[in-house]
Amino acid sequence: MAKDPKFTAREITQIGWYTARMAKRGIGGENVHLGDLQKKVDRIIDGARDREAQQAADQAEAEKAARKARAKNHRK
Repeated sequence: MAKDPKFTAREITQIGWYTARMAKRGIGGENVHLGDLQKKVDRIIDGARDREAQQAADQAEAEKAARKARAKNHRK
């Protein structure tokens, strides 16, 4: 499985909330459906991965722009 991304405080809270709801449902027995809550947790994790990838791309673009600006200023 892929490494989990860094979660924001909101994402940690949401995952904790859904995990607690799954545990509460689990008390009801083995035949209780948990798929809907598991999908919500998976969606949160996928969103965090997308956010982290976007932040990495934005940071790389900013570094490239900064290098270009330094090179331009150095020539003058």
